[in-house]
Amino acid sequence: MKSSHLSRRQFLEQSAALAGAAWFTPALLTAAEPAGRRTAADQVALGKTGLKLSRLGIGTGTIGGSVQRALGHEGFNKLVRYAYDQCITYIDTAQSYQTHEWVREAIKGLPREKLFIQSKMPGLPDKPLEVIERYLKELGTDYIDSLLMHCMVKRSWPDDQKRLMDALEEAKAKKLIRAKGISCHSIPALSRTAETDWVDVQLVRINPQAKRIDGPEETWNKDGNDIQPVLKEIKAIREKGKGIIAMKVMGEGEFTQPEDREKSIRFVMQSGLVDAAVIGFKSTAEIDEAITRINRALAAA
Repeated sequence: MKSSHLSRRQFLEQSAALAGAAWFTPALLTAAEPAGRRTAADQVALGKTGLKLSRLGIGTGTIGGSVQRALGHEGFNKLVRYAYDQCITYIDTAQSYQTHEWVREAIKGLPREKLFIQSKMPGLPDKPLEVIERYLKELGTDYIDSLLMHCMVKRSWPDDQKRLMDALEEAKAKKLIRAKGISCHSIPALSRTAETDWVDVQLVRINPQAKRIDGPEETWNKDGNDIQPVLKEIKAIREKGKGIIAMKVMGEGEFTQPEDREKSIRFVMQSGLVDAAVIGFKSTAEIDEAITRINRALAAA
């Protein structure tokens, strides 16, 4: 038994090494995955929201959504449908990505109850409920699973955004949305989440290379921030039972080397800090690779 165990471990290590030499090698990598494992396609609980979503989500906002829109409607539709066929049911969009209508067309005919759609609202609109009604029409749905305030940077956001927060609370009561939360882009903003009961869902930028993750307010969109302050805040948020979704796992598409993608996915999936992760894809090959790497990371954990 001892010899067999060592042989299996060596095989896993060899598989991981070979994975770093190419964009993706699904047949090789999946051979090392045991049955009954946790996977990218699992329906997982989103904190204490009572909602579930696939562990991996398909993002539609790489470089402001330009990468996905460049696929054209036919290419985008095929990408979303391919992800759905792999049981990836979480779709992430936002007003600023200009992909609401694209998502509507891509999900036509799919069972709405099996999808988890998250969108984001920027700024502080005069009539938030009317904006939400517009989102529903653009998305072709009766409700949005999770709606976030987009790109908060200042620590004072709970005070600055109080009117919008009240409107989202009302929208949740009216069942126009099922959960509400925030997307942060600085440590000061992130630090307020754990102490703010209003937040159901937190979208957080995380990767071990510290590429485009949260930092001081004045450097919110810069590289080279320290990962430890982000991890500290996420742990505090986690302890409060809020739903946490990872973004920027691929450094907004900048991790062009396989070893960087492997390192980041392994770190995020094994951290125990997030419920799910969203990645902006532009090809089915990238979806396959992410699923394979996530499955292997979870198996190793």
